[in-house]
Amino acid sequence: MPARSIPPLDPTRSRNADDYQHVPRLITALAKSFVPNATTGPHSHPRGQLVYAIEGAMRVSTPDGFWTLPPLRALWVPPGITHGIEMVGTVQMRTLYVRADAADVLSKHCQVIEVSALLRELILALAAEPIEYALEGRGGQIAALLLTELQTAPTIPIQIPWPKDRRLQTVCRAILAQPSLNRTVDDWGDEVGASGRTLIRLFQAELGLNYRQWVQQVRLADALHRLSLGQPVTRVAAELGYHSPSAFSAMFRRALGAPPQAYLREA
Repeated sequence: MPARSIPPLDPTRSRNADDYQHVPRLITALAKSFVPNATTGPHSHPRGQLVYAIEGAMRVSTPDGFWTLPPLRALWVPPGITHGIEMVGTVQMRTLYVRADAADVLSKHCQVIEVSALLRELILALAAEPIEYALEGRGGQIAALLLTELQTAPTIPIQIPWPKDRRLQTVCRAILAQPSLNRTVDDWGDEVGASGRTLIRLFQAELGLNYRQWVQQVRLADALHRLSLGQPVTRVAAELGYHSPSAFSAMFRRALGAPPQAYLREA
């Protein structure tokens, strides 16, 4: 079956997120394009936001965590949470803003959700409606169904918690830049001027994960991005430092409940 075409955007429609925060509607949809490596800088909204792109990948950060979002995934950001978005390649964003009282039925914490075919089409449809769509018309019906779908959408535990200790930040930045690095805690300790025992304690105290668990979360997020781009499992496994595709597939299944081949079929 051929892919559904993307509805054309109204060239007069605002691309400024501020214009969507006080619209008298429960949910509004902003469509915007970004060039590679564009960033939004840290900011927050009075509304909750579903950060989603139909093309391209994004990295979203908050003071507490970090997420990589391929096109099959979106991040729910509750109202008032400071966050920044970095574009990985060209991005076609279709983001939702949910009024604070309507957002009360959704999570109070950032969560990655699976974007089903239905949810994707609803987001595209609302983005093609006027900003102040008719409450009793098609736009109002789309918005009501969107809120229902957001409440029932499956979530994925791929948050990468972020530390406050500067030594630990140095380690974490290096791993994010090269997830395949195969170094011990003691190796990192020599580099940042802390003992391996100190880093072990900091990982658990600040991130709630041990070193190996945190590295696995980084590799899982990177793998999801690579798979969404159509890279074969053998290549992803090799470039992330796994000894074999089967070892990588086992990690993937343990974390997400399905092998990477199933994710590729969905993509």
